[in-house]
Amino acid sequence: MGAVELRIDGVSAADVVAVARLDAPVVLGDGARSEMERSAGVVAARAAADEPAYGISTGFGSLALVRIPGDARVALQRALIRSHAAGMGPPIEREVVRAMMLLRARSLAMGRSGARPVVVERIAALLGAGVTPVVPEHGSLGASGDLAPLAHCALVLTGEGLVMDGSSGGSRPASEALASAGIEPLELTAKEGLALINGTDGMLGMLVLACSDLSALLKVADVAAAMSVEALLGTDRVFAEDLIALRPQPGQVDSAWNLRALLAGSSIVASHRYGDPRVQDAYSLRCAPQVCGAARDALSYARGVASVELRSAIDNPMVLPDGRVESCGNFHGAPVGMACDVLAIGAAQVGAIAERRTDRLLDASRSHGLPPFLAADPGVDSGMMLAQYAQAAMVAENRRLAAPASVDTLPTSAMQEDHVSMGWGAARKLRLSVANLTRIVAVELCCAARALDLRSPLAPAAGTAAALESVRSRVPGPGPDRFLSPELSAVESLVASGELLAAVEAAIGPLR
Repeated sequence: MGAVELRIDGVSAADVVAVARLDAPVVLGDGARSEMERSAGVVAARAAADEPAYGISTGFGSLALVRIPGDARVALQRALIRSHAAGMGPPIEREVVRAMMLLRARSLAMGRSGARPVVVERIAALLGAGVTPVVPEHGSLGASGDLAPLAHCALVLTGEGLVMDGSSGGSRPASEALASAGIEPLELTAKEGLALINGTDGMLGMLVLACSDLSALLKVADVAAAMSVEALLGTDRVFAEDLIALRPQPGQVDSAWNLRALLAGSSIVASHRYGDPRVQDAYSLRCAPQVCGAARDALSYARGVASVELRSAIDNPMVLPDGRVESCGNFHGAPVGMACDVLAIGAAQVGAIAERRTDRLLDASRSHGLPPFLAADPGVDSGMMLAQYAQAAMVAENRRLAAPASVDTLPTSAMQEDHVSMGWGAARKLRLSVANLTRIVAVELCCAARALDLRSPLAPAAGTAAALESVRSRVPGPGPDRFLSPELSAVESLVASGELLAAVEAAIGPLR
C-alpha cells in the first residue's frame, strides 16, 4: 500500500480510511517540512521575545494572563499534556485513535501551528509501528477541539501514558512500547504541547469513517428495500424516472435509480402488474427513495463539511505566513458536531422505514400470502418474530441517538470557554447509530430473503437475486426454527464487509 503523504493542502477522506483501517504508512512531504520549519522559527523568535504570546509565553484558557518565564516554557508544554490527559471510561476504538493521530499530524504539517517537523515524524513513526495510545472515551466537549483525547495521544509521544497491547487486549506503558519500536520520546518545545491538542481531529476522524460506512450502507439499504418490495408484491411504478423527476432531490433521484436497477426484470413484480386490486403500496415501500434519499443528501452535506476540514489548519494561536501569531476560534467543533448530528438523524430514519417493511413481511394480514412470521410451521415455529424484536430495539435506540448533541453546551475553564460544541459526543453517538443501522438492514435482508424464497417459483430480479444468493452463502433458507442469532450476525458481516454489495454490483453494475 502506498504511503499517505502529509502536504500543506491536507489529506483526503480516503487517506484517513487507509491509515485508520488498513495501516497505511505516513510520510511528511518536502513542502510541508519546509513550511513547518518556517513557522517553527517564528514561534522560537516569539518565545525569546518579551511580548506575551498565548500558549508560548502565557498559561492556557482562563490562565492566559499568567506570564511564564523563559526557563519554564518547555516545562509548560509538558505540564499541559500531563494535566489535559484527563479522560475517563473505556478506551475508544483503535481505528478512531489512528484517524485522530493522522489528522493532528495533517494539521501540524500545514505549517500554521509552529511545530517542528520532528513532531509530525514521531506521530508517523507511532502509526507505522502500530503503537496506538489508549484514549478514554470521555473527556472532550469539543471546546478547544478534542483536548483530552488528543492529550492522551500526545502523552505517548513524550514516553508517558498507556498504549494498546494487541497481544493481550489490554494496555502497557508507552515507555516500553516506544523502546520496543526504537522510537525516542519527544521533548516538546515552545507551543508544541498546545499544538498537539488544540484540534477537532477526534470528531473529524469519526465523521470521516462514518461517511465511508454510510456511503456503502445506504446502497445496501436500497437493496434490502428492493427485496422487500418484491417479497411484499409491491410495485416498481412509483420509482419511475418521470415521477421522481417531479421532485428531483438529488438523493431521492439516486435511490430511485437504484431501486429501478435492482427490480429490473423481476418476475415477481411482473406477476401482479395487471389486475391487482390494490391502488397503492404502504409508505414504507412507496416512499423508500424519499427517505433513503434524504439520508443521502445528509451524507452529501456531511462529506462537504469533512472535505473542508480535511484541508483546514486547526489550532490556536495560528502562525500566519507574514509572521503574525494570532488567536482565533477555528478549533471550535460546531461544524463537525452538527454534521454528525444530521447523519444520526438520517440513520435513524433509514432504520425506521426498514423496520416497518420487516414488520409487514412478518404480518400475515399484510404480507399478501406469506406465512405468519415467515415460519415453517406457525405456532410450533416462531420464524423471524424475534429478529424483528431485536431490530425494533435498535431502531428505538437510534431514535434516542438522533437527539442532537450539538445543541447542548456547558461552560468550562472559568467561563473562558463559555460555549462548547459537544462535537465529540455527537461523533460518538453517530458511530453507535451506524453500527445499529448495519444490523437493522441485516435483519431486513434476512427476512426479505426468506420471503423471496417462499415466493418460489416466481423469480426475483437479477439484482435482488444476487443479494439473495449472497445471504444464502452464509444462511440456509426457510425451515424449522433454529438458533437465529448467528445467522443475523453472519448477514451483518456480509453488509459490513461490503461482500453483499459487491455481489449485487457484480450482477447489475454499480449502484449510486
